[in-house]
Amino acid sequence: MRFATDRVCIVMMSAVGDTVHVLPVLHALKRANPAMKVTWILQPGPAMLVRGHALVDEIILFDRTRGWRGYLAVRDQLKSRSFDLVLDLQVYFKANVITSFIKAPVKLGFDFARARDLNWLFTTHRIPPRPMQHVQDQYLEFTDFLGAPSAPVTWNLGPWSDQERAWQRSFYEPFERPVVPIVVATSKQQKDWLPERWAEVCDALYCDFGLQPVLVGGRSPREEQAERVILERARHTPVSALGNGGLRGLVGILDGASLVLSLDTGPLHITVALDRPVIALMGYSNPKRVGPYRKFQDLVIDAYGEPGEDYPISMENRADRMPRIAVRDVLEKVELWRSRYGGKKSDQC
Repeated sequence: MRFATDRVCIVMMSAVGDTVHVLPVLHALKRANPAMKVTWILQPGPAMLVRGHALVDEIILFDRTRGWRGYLAVRDQLKSRSFDLVLDLQVYFKANVITSFIKAPVKLGFDFARARDLNWLFTTHRIPPRPMQHVQDQYLEFTDFLGAPSAPVTWNLGPWSDQERAWQRSFYEPFERPVVPIVVATSKQQKDWLPERWAEVCDALYCDFGLQPVLVGGRSPREEQAERVILERARHTPVSALGNGGLRGLVGILDGASLVLSLDTGPLHITVALDRPVIALMGYSNPKRVGPYRKFQDLVIDAYGEPGEDYPISMENRADRMPRIAVRDVLEKVELWRSRYGGKKSDQC
């Protein structure tokens, strides 16, 4: 490879979806140098996703809720460490501060055009400029630059412990129907769909398709509000599993699903990594940049673009688009999943 990679530190601290997108980078680098030792600086939430992963030797937690004390805690842990290479995959101010604490001759970041918050001041080397791509492909530009082929693109969200598999079996044991997890809300209101429409979808899944809808996600105020509306409006009450089992529990639920319905948020990318069919409802963010990566494109509901619009890949967000998605749009994709991906329709209302 272009640089020494025996000791590598990854700076990608937040966002579950981005954490998923880093995993193929790790796989590519480890294939090129199996002896590589990897330290990953992460916030506590996404750290749950990769803790114990076979390719991650060490996790350093950055607790942003502690303010400046969180930064100092990371600095103290890095004092006695040195690395051959830093992959600075996060281009925000907080990442710049953390990167400045790391001792390494090579700190690789994005090119000037894509490096936000003066990120380029904190790196020593930068990948070449390229047109905007899917976020996954942008991260894989780092492996290409280093000389580590990215193909095949591999995620591998394991290993699964015996305890996790037992939890997954116990979760699924009560269900007599194929389970369809529904990701009811996100961290941004503009990405959310109307919960009363989710309630209609739940009834149709149950009655018209013989499926068991299960509400999934965390327990943020907006998720709990969506949960309340859905449970009040649905005639055939779906099962709510919000917060059940934490992030690893959510992975287990998605892993056992027949189909997933998701907004533009981390569980969408977890589902793709698990190779489970997912209907993605997208309107605020550009689906070509942050939609399902190379899979299930036929199941994407695209409210971002105008009919027939060939929009470019960009970071532009478009407000107030999600209400354009009708219940029938979602159910048409469920029918498409049934016909193309082997789902069996069974009226069981």
